[in-house]
Amino acid sequence: MQGEIGKTTEDTYENIDVIRTKLQRETTNSNKMRLQSSELTGRDSGKMRGYRAATVCLVLVSTLLLTAAIVLLIKITSLTEERHQLLTNNTNLIQLNKQLKELKNELWNFTQNGWIYYKFSFYYVSTEMKNWNESRIDCIERQADLLIINSTEEQGFMKKIVSSTNVWIGLTDADEEGIWKWVDGSILTSGFWSTGQPNGKYIQNCVVSSSISWADTQCNYTYKWICEKNILPVVLP
Repeated sequence: MQGEIGKTTEDTYENIDVIRTKLQRETTNSNKMRLQSSELTGRDSGKMRGYRAATVCLVLVSTLLLTAAIVLLIKITSLTEERHQLLTNNTNLIQLNKQLKELKNELWNFTQNGWIYYKFSFYYVSTEMKNWNESRIDCIERQADLLIINSTEEQGFMKKIVSSTNVWIGLTDADEEGIWKWVDGSILTSGFWSTGQPNGKYIQNCVVSSSISWADTQCNYTYKWICEKNILPVVLP
């Protein structure tokens, strides 16, 4: 009886040892699992932080590249416009030089043929005497027309080129009595008539000018005449 009780007690101790061993193993395994889980969680968290950092870097790099591209595009556009402006200026300079050369040649040719230059116009004083219509025909053949006086300065210029001689100018009322028109069709608004002029009515329909003033006279009389050829001032296109 005592033997059985002792055996039972030993078995109980053995069972307790087995249980303790199992518990220790389970505790150890549980700790290992928690440790591994913690390590995995830490690794995952590290990876997430790495992904986020990489994403932020990628966004920053993309933003910098986009900004650089925009700045480069603006600079290229600006340089293109500057190049176009330089080419335009160069073209204008070439055109200006061409016009100046043409004007110089024209001045030379005209002055060699008796023409006088004054404020973008050439003037030719005849040495012959003809009636008004014949005088105008001569001017047209010279690619000009009878003189049109537009200002006091131009009338004053007459003093230098005709002295006191009467010359035909391009003014007539042959189309309608009393309506004085220049040869370009424009109507006279103010003039430099001598006192009492014009006074010829239907008989005197053409105008001569001295260095000081005008007078109407018969168109079939003969006088010297002045041709005028206008030229445009040199301008950039």
